[in-house]
Amino acid sequence: MKRTKPEKLKIGDTIGIISPSSKPPDEAKFWRGIDYLKHKGFEVSLGKHVLNQRGYLAGSDDERAEDINSMFQRKDVRAIICSRGGYGGPRLLERLDYPAIKKHPRIFVGYSDITVLQNAILAKTGLITFSGPMVAVEMGAGITPFTEENFWSMLTTPQPVFPLANPAEKPFEVLREGTAEGRLVGGCLSVMLPLVGTQYFPDVSGGILVIEDIDEEAYRLDRALFHLRAAGVLNKVSAIVLGEFIDCEAKDPAKPSLTVKDVIHDALEGLNIPVISGFAYGHGKIKLTVPFGAQARLDTTKRTFDVIEPVVK
Repeated sequence: MKRTKPEKLKIGDTIGIISPSSKPPDEAKFWRGIDYLKHKGFEVSLGKHVLNQRGYLAGSDDERAEDINSMFQRKDVRAIICSRGGYGGPRLLERLDYPAIKKHPRIFVGYSDITVLQNAILAKTGLITFSGPMVAVEMGAGITPFTEENFWSMLTTPQPVFPLANPAEKPFEVLREGTAEGRLVGGCLSVMLPLVGTQYFPDVSGGILVIEDIDEEAYRLDRALFHLRAAGVLNKVSAIVLGEFIDCEAKDPAKPSLTVKDVIHDALEGLNIPVISGFAYGHGKIKLTVPFGAQARLDTTKRTFDVIEPVVK
């Protein structure tokens, strides 16, 4: 499917804030995130249901879908940033207005549970979306300078080449040498996994798979990675980029377990493609923003990982 790019963000533009999954648990942090965006020079418009709550969801499925669809259709909104992840994204897949999203492309930002929506939007519309900081998380907690600089530079400036470079003190590790070029796909592994084999999972052929996760023990990552292998996903991609896997080691040291490194080694055995680990992406405070759907190039010899096309216009 042909890719679609949103317009770049400019000072004074309106950013819409929605909660497609769960309600922010700390409203004070949410409002600090809103203030942060205002101090950056943007107008802010809250989704009608952004602080609703229904159990672990931010309101009903219809309410959350309404906020997404309305934000994409509003002429004054130039970007949509999610308040947080959580739970509930998969409930909205049948409720999104994909023709409207394709007709009115907007910058769409989030990660974690938002992965499911980003994959579906890419599959259905070709729109490049951004796996990056959220309002009630990084923005409300005090965004790190590294995360901030990477994020705003990507959204505000059409650049033909944009380096996805780790902090100098934290270089990525090369597990398999090689070079590859392809469309960026992936996100939070455990959230992305249920989409495999459905109409909401994008074509990953020749793509560069970027994955991360949090609070999933090794045996669960084992299941997820071998699911991807059995589904043919790992054999279709041209490279694999492993982000952070936070709190994923065994919780009970008395029980026998493999390590995350063991699981990754076993799952990728026999794949003749470049692989790197320790990429600064995921649930940690210091993170790169990943534009899913954009064309990128990985070169382990040069130790570079670059987006090689403008991701906004």
